[in-house]
Amino acid sequence: MTEVTATTTTSSSTHHVNAPAGKAVVYQVFTRLFGNTHTMQRPWGTAAENGLGKFNDFTDTALAAIKDLGVTHIWYTGVPHHALVGDYTAYGIESDHPAVVKGRAGSPYAVKDYYSVNPDLAEDPARRLEEFQALIARSHQHGLKVIIDIVPNHIARRYQGLNNPAGVEDFGARDNTDVEYHRDNNFYYIPGQAFQLPEAVDGYQPLGGEVHPDLATPYQEYPAKWTGNGSRLAQPQFDDWYETVKVNYGIRPDGSKDFDGLPEDYRTLGHAEHFAFWQGKSVPDSWLKFRDIALYWIAMGVDGFRYDMAEMVPVEFWSFMNASIKQANPDAFLMAEVYQPDLYRDYIHLGKMDYLYDKVDLYDTLKGIMQGHGSTDDLVVVQEQLMDIEHHMLHFLDNHDEQRVASPEFAGSAEKGKPAMLISATLSTSPTMIYFGQEVGEPGAEMAGFGQPSRTTIFDYAGVPHHQRWMNNGAFDGGQLSEEETSLRDFYQRLLSFTLSSTALMGDYQEIHRYNREQNAAQNTGYGDKLFAFSRYDDKQQLLVVANLADSVVAHEQAISDQVVGDHGVSDQVVDNKEAALTLHIPAALIDAWQLADGEYRLTEQLYGEDTTTLTVKDGLGSLPLTITPLASLIFQRDK
Repeated sequence: MTEVTATTTTSSSTHHVNAPAGKAVVYQVFTRLFGNTHTMQRPWGTAAENGLGKFNDFTDTALAAIKDLGVTHIWYTGVPHHALVGDYTAYGIESDHPAVVKGRAGSPYAVKDYYSVNPDLAEDPARRLEEFQALIARSHQHGLKVIIDIVPNHIARRYQGLNNPAGVEDFGARDNTDVEYHRDNNFYYIPGQAFQLPEAVDGYQPLGGEVHPDLATPYQEYPAKWTGNGSRLAQPQFDDWYETVKVNYGIRPDGSKDFDGLPEDYRTLGHAEHFAFWQGKSVPDSWLKFRDIALYWIAMGVDGFRYDMAEMVPVEFWSFMNASIKQANPDAFLMAEVYQPDLYRDYIHLGKMDYLYDKVDLYDTLKGIMQGHGSTDDLVVVQEQLMDIEHHMLHFLDNHDEQRVASPEFAGSAEKGKPAMLISATLSTSPTMIYFGQEVGEPGAEMAGFGQPSRTTIFDYAGVPHHQRWMNNGAFDGGQLSEEETSLRDFYQRLLSFTLSSTALMGDYQEIHRYNREQNAAQNTGYGDKLFAFSRYDDKQQLLVVANLADSVVAHEQAISDQVVGDHGVSDQVVDNKEAALTLHIPAALIDAWQLADGEYRLTEQLYGEDTTTLTVKDGLGSLPLTITPLASLIFQRDK
């Protein structure tokens, strides 16, 4: 990917980043669920009952439709072979004990063989790797880069590598299990104690209480290993990640590091220098195992990885890992979960991550506003605090870990996601991610087995109803969608496609929200704290982005006949489901940046091309009239 230097500005700061020449859009798809056409939804149901999607369901037609949505990268979630409740012994695969499998289909984050893929996903499990290689090739033919998961912090309690390259041993094969810790052990142990299943909560039983022959014999593990989330108990708690074990990266039990540290000046150095730093240095065995796993998939044609819970793995390992990957493929797309803002810069600059989830800041702020609490004033603070790393903070409103936007537990309406998605996709030069079904309003309402509704299951076999209507029995044309669902997908397609074509979105940024809030306080312009406006621009394109995150509008005093008078005179009035006029004010700094003389300039809305307005510049200040509807999502471009 060609790199250019982009300049990002706010009213108070200027920042330079190395940013790609265009926006990236990641389409996360839960591979097991995507092609399933079964509409039966029995909790804890089998694959035969509830259905099971396959690699081959990603047909040329399906991939073309995903590409046309405005997508550059597709993240096939749940591809590496993970523990599940199913009999594949005919293929040499040991059955997983149901007591340490979450759900029936299993968690994709309890990987049991990193050099193979989930046999559930193949038409012929004996040729499962070949079927995935064919999917990689099809994806590339449609111009889609391929991302898969690497889960470095934890693996399934029982690991079985059936496709290991020559010289590669399974995790734990050479561990000294008589000690809690050794630098080159792959796991941490609890010597002298056997693993015990956690005490069940709320009457939980594996497989919902089904009598299963594998449950007749208790799961055995001796000595017990630390659990994936770091629990050091031989009997972890039910809410611990008890189906997984913690991987040892050379962090001693007291938290000290058993490997070389990176000098501080490596924050400013590139992948080549990081790669050179680690040459000839002794590193823990787990480092080598995961590096080799990543390089194996890169050699197969995978274009990047999503790293699960990267913050639970030392940043020095990521320097080693990511520098090795970039040495093999400089364009590899590397994104990761890091939820502690104080660690962001370490994992970007020292760990050489391309992108981190912007959950704690942008996502959580947008969610609060959409739920009716919080203010768009907070978005200004979020953007300012992250301005130096804004390109590296991947934006999303939905993924497999989060509640669906349309679920009652989140927003209760997919329509409420539109202005938030507008902000998410255009605020920064960072990539945008959407989760399959988001674009047609999937609410995650089904009770599939393990876990609760509001999130689409990642543990069980199930259909995804709204997505199935778009899939239309393999036509992938939206033939069964409602009018509202069709309109929603059209919005996503227009928005995402615009982000790919817009040069301004990789250019300069200036927020104008604060200025308009000040003008509203002084003049009652109708601009409230559920509106958000900013500009993105470069020497080719000048944009104003305006979003209304309220499903009502606030009418300006001059736009309503029944004025409401309070202690401080005329006030605003909420007018549900109607439109309201407001005046958007453009500060002198932006007028100067756009190099506009006094006069009038025509602006055209870009998503639908139906609305126009006139920007009037007088004495170096700008103003333009706008009509704002509930949940308005507007991108205006100055006509040249």
